[in-house]
Amino acid sequence: MSVIKKFALVICLMGTLAAAAAAQEPMNASMANANSSGQMKKSLYDRLGGYDAIAAVVDDFITRLATDQRFQRFFTGFSNDSNKRLRQHILDQFCAAAGGPCVYMGRDMKTSHTGLGITEDDWNAAAKHLVEALDKYKVPKAEKDELLAFVVSQKKDIVEK
Repeated sequence: MSVIKKFALVICLMGTLAAAAAAQEPMNASMANANSSGQMKKSLYDRLGGYDAIAAVVDDFITRLATDQRFQRFFTGFSNDSNKRLRQHILDQFCAAAGGPCVYMGRDMKTSHTGLGITEDDWNAAAKHLVEALDKYKVPKAEKDELLAFVVSQKKDIVEK
């Protein structure tokens, strides 16, 4: 498997996690999001600040991964087009998982990551980079925890070792 494909799979990991979380939303989201006073609770997408705010976090996260020596094996040989495609997959996954208007069209996380040899240490390092990106943009704890919860739900399909 080429390095480009391996890296794309790593990046898609985070997005797919978000998409999986979105799929687990209750069928009647409007009922689930109503608070005790009958007012609607904003979606995670809205609470995160919408598309542009999510894109800023994704861009920062990808930059952190791409400049970390531990992840060089996943990024080696990526063309500009491959980098853009990877970014869009992650962005679409996070946006969809947060209840936004995006649609993730990539592969499932298991298919994307099988054979990459992603370790627990790799997972922890990537998670740290995501938390740092969220902190840089001052994402509130509740929203950060909610986003991270659906990322963590995909770990079993990403970590091999």
